[in-house]
Amino acid sequence: MSGSPPRTGEPQTAGDRGPEAGRGARAAGRPLVHPADGNALLIWAFWQVAAYIYMMLAAPGRTDAPILDRLTPWDSENFIAIAQYGYDGPPDMPDAPKLVAFFPGLPLLLRVLSTVIPDYDLAIVLVSFVASAVVAVALARLSESYREGTGTWTVVAFFLSPFAVFMLAGYSEAPFLALALPAWLLARRGRWEAAAICAALASTIRITGLFLAFGLAVRFLVAENGLRERGWRSAPWLVLPAVPVALFMGYLWARTGDLFAWQHAQAQYWGRYAEWPWQVFLNTWERSVNEEVLRTSYREEMIAAGVLVALIAWRVVRRDWPDVAYLAPQAVALLVMSSFYMSVGRASLLWWPLYLSVGLTGSRRPWVFMAYLSVAAPVMAINVGNFTTGAWVG
Repeated sequence: MSGSPPRTGEPQTAGDRGPEAGRGARAAGRPLVHPADGNALLIWAFWQVAAYIYMMLAAPGRTDAPILDRLTPWDSENFIAIAQYGYDGPPDMPDAPKLVAFFPGLPLLLRVLSTVIPDYDLAIVLVSFVASAVVAVALARLSESYREGTGTWTVVAFFLSPFAVFMLAGYSEAPFLALALPAWLLARRGRWEAAAICAALASTIRITGLFLAFGLAVRFLVAENGLRERGWRSAPWLVLPAVPVALFMGYLWARTGDLFAWQHAQAQYWGRYAEWPWQVFLNTWERSVNEEVLRTSYREEMIAAGVLVALIAWRVVRRDWPDVAYLAPQAVALLVMSSFYMSVGRASLLWWPLYLSVGLTGSRRPWVFMAYLSVAAPVMAINVGNFTTGAWVG
């Protein structure tokens, strides 16, 4: 009901606040620096220190590669290749056609940064470094918007999550979240135009930006400070995140004659093509049995897939339709549009309703939070060590 408080551990929807609350907050104004910001940045800073210490301790006997090289393998190399050479890739790259699988936002940013930071490895790691700080602050503020005093709990839950190493690495998760989380927070505050702009920028980085836009559109329809307060005048803004995707697809059409060249490249080079969900699970299980080196990684992927399904089911039970609208397309992309589970664990960083629930519940029931950390934190440390010494972890 509109005036009732949220249940323990459950995010309160924007509509629960009512239009008067939204107008009152706008009238009173908000401080530029939120009280939760300091704690969020302290958590981020000490997590960075701890991760680098562990990275150094995990290296002896496993790798002697420089730190930047250890933080920029695989996808990072592809982003850098696009930034330097465009989608043709370097002349000696035999699999350059795969580069169209990557959206242009991060490579464009690296190209701009190269005017002041010519070392692309350093530039992409710095992007994640700065973006992860933005993520810490935005996540804390988002959590505080549901219940005051929970920001610290939620940020700790996020940075000690099993795949947090990708907030260090030169990957797209940190810059995407640095735009997506503010978009979600702005929407909760009824600032739909600004939210749409952030989501559009996020869409230049990952296709997940479209899923974000879908979640924002549903929030606009159900929230008190959305359609009921604003009418339809803000609705056209919510189409904005589709524009970068359409432009990229248009570029691919002009380049290759294939609007969906990015998806077809993923199918060709990474096995991302549609299968029945049970077959995807069986394929992953078979890999976990037969590929001894990657056995643990595949089982982590299966656990992450289970967490995503459970999270969506719980949000459906709670009738949190914006969360469902954001998460469900990810489940289709990760658990159906792929021949086996790949990067599901890494994608878990994008499921902020999960970390909000952990933080909100943990603030009331610390034993739940401690139970979460007892599992998540050791896996996070292991994955930091594995990823930065050359092992694939998602």
